[in-house]
Formats: sequence, C-alpha cells, structure tokens
Amino acid sequence: MIEAVNGFLNYLAVEKGFSENTTAAYHNDLSQLASFAEEEAARRGSAPSWAGFTRQDMLAYLLNLKERNYAATTVARKVAAAKSFFGFMMAESRIKENPTQNVGSPRIGRSLPKPMSIGQVRHLLEQPARLSTPEAKRDRAMLELLYASGMRVSELVSLNLDDVDTEDDYVRCFGKGHKERLVPIYRQAALAVKEYVKETRPHLVHSAEEEALFVNLRGERLTRQGLWQILKGYVKSAGLDAGVTPHTLRHSFATHMLSGGADLRSVQELLGHANISTTQVYTHLTSEHIRRSYERSHPRAR
Repeated sequence: MIEAVNGFLNYLAVEKGFSENTTAAYHNDLSQLASFAEEEAARRGSAPSWAGFTRQDMLAYLLNLKERNYAATTVARKVAAAKSFFGFMMAESRIKENPTQNVGSPRIGRSLPKPMSIGQVRHLLEQPARLSTPEAKRDRAMLELLYASGMRVSELVSLNLDDVDTEDDYVRCFGKGHKERLVPIYRQAALAVKEYVKETRPHLVHSAEEEALFVNLRGERLTRQGLWQILKGYVKSAGLDAGVTPHTLRHSFATHMLSGGADLRSVQELLGHANISTTQVYTHLTSEHIRRSYERSHPRAR
C-alpha cells in the first residue's frame, strides 16, 4: 500500500511543485493511514489494499486518532491529506469509491498569531549582539534577517550566499511551490549579514564548495531544528515567553508592517502568501492602528 502513497508523493513533488517540507508532512500522515489500513485488513483476515478500504474504515481511523488524543488541528490535517490522496487515487482509476466522501473534519477555531511587541523584538535581537563569538555573529545576522524580511524558517535555512544582496539591501528567497520573490531588508540587517559573510562564515565552513549562507559548527547547512534550538537560548536569555518560535518573528514582522502603515497587498507580497485571505488574519491585530487612521482621515471624526 505504501507504493501507492509514494506514487502520490511523487505527483505532489513533480507535477504540483510542493515543497520538500509539505511532501514530508503528507508522507508522515499517509504512512500512518497505511499502517492503520493494514492492521484493519489483518484483523479481518483479508489482504490489505486501498480498494478494500471503506468509508467505515476511514471513520474508524478518525475514531482511533481521537482516542489517541490528537489535537483537532492535527486530525484536520490528516483528514485533508487522506482526502487529497484518495482524490488522486480516484482520478487514476485505482479505486472505485472514495472512502473520504462525506467525511467531515473537526471544526477548528481560527487562532490568531501572537506577535511580540517592537520592544520585545529589539530586546531579542540585542542578545547575540552582546556576544563576540563567531556563532553569535552568525545568530545576529540570522535573527536580523528573519525580522527584516518576514521569511519562513525553511526559506531562511535554504538561502545560499548569492541570495542576499548586501549592497542594494534585498534578499531572494523561494517560497511554497518554489515561487521566487525579492524582499527588501533594512540596512542594519544587510550590514549584519555582510559582516557575518566576510568575517565569520570563513571560520565556520570547512569546504569551499559549501553554498549555504548559514552553516552550523560542522560547516554544513543549518537546519530548521538547529535554528529553533539557537533561538530558544536567546529567548531564555531575553526573559521572553518560552512559546516564542522562529515563526513568531514572521508574525511580528507582518503585524508591525501593517501597524506602521504598510498596505495589505504589499505585506502579502513580502510574506509570499498566495491568497490575500491568509494575510488578512494580521489585520485583526492592528485595530488600534486602524482606529488612529480613521480618526485622522474621516472628516466627521475630527
């Protein structure tokens, strides 16, 4: 059964252009579904196959997830992965009935991102600047660049040396679906990256062929997990909420841009959102800015 899953993953990567991270998430969810389907078939004494996986099996799978106390968001993601997979199987005529038809997902309340204040961001960025080690100079460049651009963590660790222009102050990154975008960055971030590349990175890399902009102590490309661990240390030293993650800087970037007067379409482009509805979640966090703009602009509000 896993062969069919692998065929679907190949379709997502090659034909749909899904990122490695997205296909990895689909792999994890569908591998779990395949294991459940095989266990159910064994319990019934039948040969495991997707053609024999019924709507009742799908409902049993959902019940199993709930009994294992998965969060509603996780269950919803796994259901979405199953729906996509079985839709593909139907299109390929590999099954005759879709077991996910009329199977609902858990209702999930819309959770708003929780950004840091401008002062908290400033305090966080000051942490590596207080140190003089090569790692701290690298970390300062990374955090400044994250906040300057609003990039996803996966986009940051995927950067190569030639993706950042420290003279014209912009970064080129590749988002979901390998879509390229150019994002301007403030001068302080560009200078931090420039200093890191010229003075620090040569002491960290072990091979002249390494293209990664940010590398770990082994001289290899830094991973998302590595960046997360680095940030945790600075969050702790800054005395901030332990719930702050690398993605919090992206939320903070978007919120502060809108609060500062940037229009929604511009922020959408900077974040690399395909749909503006994704960006609109941040407008709920800038009501005070909207109120001030209203009072300044409306002729009857003055």
